[in-house]
Amino acid sequence: MSQAAEVTDSLWDTVVLGSDQPVLVDFWAEWCAPCRAMSPFVDKLAEELDGRLKVVKINTQDNPEVPARYGITAIPTFLVIKGGEVVKQIVGQRIYDELKADVEPFL
Repeated sequence: MSQAAEVTDSLWDTVVLGSDQPVLVDFWAEWCAPCRAMSPFVDKLAEELDGRLKVVKINTQDNPEVPARYGITAIPTFLVIKGGEVVKQIVGQRIYDELKADVEPFL
C-alpha cells in the first residue's frame, strides 16, 4: 500500500490546489517501469516529510484531464505545487536523494 494518496481529475482542485501544505504530485501509469521504480522513493518522501509535504499520485491513464492541463507528456513527472501554483517540475527517474533535494526548498 502506497504512502501517497491517490488523486483523480475530479478531486484535483480540492486535494492539490486547495492544500495548505506544499504538494508533490507523482504522474504515473501502471505500465511505466520507471514509474514503478520511483514508487518506493515517493512513499519514503511521504513518510519522512509527513506534516510538511502532502504527497499524491495520479494515474495518467485513468485521469487524462489533469496531465493534459499541465502539459505532462512524459512519465514519471513530478510537480511541486505550493499555493495552487507549480513551483517545480521534475521529469524522469531520479535517485532518492536528488528527488528529496528537489522538493526540500519548497517546504
